[in-house]
Amino acid sequence: MPILIWILSGIIAGWLAGLVVRGRGFGLLGNLVVGLLGGLIGGWLFGVLGLQAAGWAGDIISAAVGGVVLVVIVRTLRRA
Repeated sequence: MPILIWILSGIIAGWLAGLVVRGRGFGLLGNLVVGLLGGLIGGWLFGVLGLQAAGWAGDIISAAVGGVVLVVIVRTLRRA
């Protein structure tokens, strides 16, 4: 069951990151990838900053923040 929660959280977080950066999502698979990678980045970033994500909503927010960072970095590298 936890894997299903990770997948659902990743999809939601990727969709939120897409809304912030693009104004729309990245599609189901793209949202999942951005959300799951964003979860890793957001978890690391929150740890470095001394922030804590509490509960399922906190995990989604952390992953969405990480997803935004991921998308911004990828866009920057593509332009270079």
